[in-house]
Amino acid sequence: MERTLKDYAVLVLKGMGMGAADVVPGVSGGTIAFIVGIYDELIDSIKSINLNSLKLLFTGKIKDFCTSINAGFLLSVVLGIGISVFSLAKLITWLLTDHPILVWSFFFGLVLASSWFVSKDIKEWTWKTILGFVIGIGVAFYITVATPAETPSNLLFIFLCGAIAICAMILPGISGSFILVLLGKYFFIMEAVKSFDLLIIAVFGAGACVGITSFSRLLSFALKNFRNLTLAVLTGFMLGSLNKVWPWKEIISEAGENAVQFERNILPNQYVGEAVALMLVGFFLVYFLEKLSAKSTK
Repeated sequence: MERTLKDYAVLVLKGMGMGAADVVPGVSGGTIAFIVGIYDELIDSIKSINLNSLKLLFTGKIKDFCTSINAGFLLSVVLGIGISVFSLAKLITWLLTDHPILVWSFFFGLVLASSWFVSKDIKEWTWKTILGFVIGIGVAFYITVATPAETPSNLLFIFLCGAIAICAMILPGISGSFILVLLGKYFFIMEAVKSFDLLIIAVFGAGACVGITSFSRLLSFALKNFRNLTLAVLTGFMLGSLNKVWPWKEIISEAGENAVQFERNILPNQYVGEAVALMLVGFFLVYFLEKLSAKSTK
């Protein structure tokens, strides 16, 4: 696909949206990729990084390698994600600490709207798609109520965390950051990013590379051969994850060396007007992006 400099700049912005979402425990970068219309191309491009393409790289055929993996697209998206992760890590963690209701409200609107638009792409509802939809809701809901674990901080486990979390990051509705919370390593990794701990970042990144190149093949196959069923499961994932992004919460207790909070959802009790307004902003932002994407593909 031929792209202009402006197209690549837009891809960087879309990557920044994914990166901003991935920093928040409860929101998936995959959801943002779906919203901005690059999900299928992202999965296919990642899948194209294989032994054949790597052989081109190691034999000096750089141009052929770049063409085979859609390098311009991937580099633009990854650049955007990197800009967001490294520039917004402190801002997002501060907002989640000081203004959690407003942050969660915005993302609640985003996830709710994106689940609606993804479901509209399902061409036929059968017992299989309905079952997949229900299973998706159940799995995502279970993940949101699972208890964070106490885990080691050795490099092998950090590698495994990267591999597991990146798979969740590219699944709409399942947050890679929240998976890190469950693995007991969210604050550990965020601190490594903020302090620029190159060893931890490199090991985590290596795990992410292995995880995403392996998992993307499964996702690409499912989208091409069982698209309706796959979209139904992904829609369920997003709806099930709404339990995690519900804005009003009550802290039950804290545990662990990084004081991981155990919370439960409660009825709206403060900032209701502002929260509803931000939900609508998030919802209509997705609506606007969807219409813009549909218009550009005509």
